[in-house]
Amino acid sequence: MIAVAATGFFTGFSLILAIGAQNAFVLRQGILRQHVFWLCLVCAVSDAILIVFGVAGFGAMVNLWPSLPAIMAAAGAAFLLVYGGLRFKAAWQGSVLSETAPTGSSVTQTLLVGLALTWLNPHVYLDTLGLIGAVSTRYLLPTEKLVFALAAASASFTFFFSLVDCR
Repeated sequence: MIAVAATGFFTGFSLILAIGAQNAFVLRQGILRQHVFWLCLVCAVSDAILIVFGVAGFGAMVNLWPSLPAIMAAAGAAFLLVYGGLRFKAAWQGSVLSETAPTGSSVTQTLLVGLALTWLNPHVYLDTLGLIGAVSTRYLLPTEKLVFALAAASASFTFFFSLVDCR
């Protein structure tokens, strides 16, 4: 079981290391010192849910709804275009992390952005449902699948809570 856990942890950790929109937002909030603990918790729990779905069998969902990947891809592309445009505008205006950047976001607003950056990001589905789900298929016993999923999810918690100062 140690090998199963190690495979789960390092698979999950290697995928979460890529700095995408979600991680960049967490880093930004960490620099601003705004609602970081709750944001890390929401992102890590969201990843854990997606990992469990991936290990439990995303392929079964696609068999039930063959159009699901196309819908997810279209929604993800729209999300990336809007978010990329907003970040480009902020960079162009020089307000990405400057002192004049809006810093008065409520915890609710921050968490909603974090949820959107997680759940609307097509890359998170590729990683959690696709790649982690695919690697987990080598384990046939339910206890092995559980250990793999828990270890992969713990990598997300480890990453987010070590990424920034959550005090």
